Amino acid sequence: MKLIADSGSTTTLWRVIKNNGEVAMEVVTKGINPYFQTRLEIEEEIQFQLLPKFPYYFHIDSVFFYGSGCTPAKIPFIKNILEGCFIKHIEVSSDLLAAARAVCGHNKGLVAILGTGSNSCYYNGDIVEDNVSPLGFILGDEGSGAALGKALISLLFKQRQYTSLKKAFLDEMNFSEHHIIEYVYKAPFPNRFLASLSPFILNHMDHPAIYQMVLDVFQSFIDLNLKQYAQIDEYPIHFVGSIAYHFRDYLEEALRASGVKMGTIVKDPMEGLTAFHSNQSL
Repeated sequence: MKLIADSGSTTTLWRVIKNNGEVAMEVVTKGINPYFQTRLEIEEEIQFQLLPKFPYYFHIDSVFFYGSGCTPAKIPFIKNILEGCFIKHIEVSSDLLAAARAVCGHNKGLVAILGTGSNSCYYNGDIVEDNVSPLGFILGDEGSGAALGKALISLLFKQRQYTSLKKAFLDEMNFSEHHIIEYVYKAPFPNRFLASLSPFILNHMDHPAIYQMVLDVFQSFIDLNLKQYAQIDEYPIHFVGSIAYHFRDYLEEALRASGVKMGTIVKDPMEGLTAFHSNQSL
């Protein structure tokens, strides 16, 4: 059996598959990110939330872990933790490679992630050949759920003409301006909090200010990330992630206005990864 993990900033989906691709089991745990969590926190998530759910007769031969924050500098850290939990063949790769393998397989293409965070790359059918650094939610992550959350808070609390929209926001979310500051500056995972505001945004897309804000956030992603690739006119952009999936129509509108072709959009890469790793030697 093979264990595939797709770990974002919010959740990790673990899927056990047989060699023919048949799904044996799925488990969802909290997101794992080496930039935000200690070794102990990650180990406890695996040992107490994942492993106890596996039947005793499971024999995992290989582990393929794809995660946000799994940069070349952090891959050995995550691999070392997994080696302490699974005495098996282990590969650790970025969530960007997961997205590329999921939507392109072994074909060349341009791939973008729009979820809690954002990222993009040119994939040559084997490896990520070119990548515009996303820089994280403080310095970058344009087009992401966190970016939408930041834009929403700025819109509501900086521009006083949207008083009624601000009131609707505070009522629906059931917190005050003070709580927002606490969540962003003092609580763990502020990017998750900011991204959690995206359902409110989606439910109020009929408001002209919200509508324009979303288009502007996507346009920023297009300009600062996608248009930096030399292959932008050669390939459509394939998207992976909840923001791309749920805001598809508005994303497509922004792409069309920029003359950029849209490719496939999937909510998460797991189905594509399952197909990719089925019938492989490892």
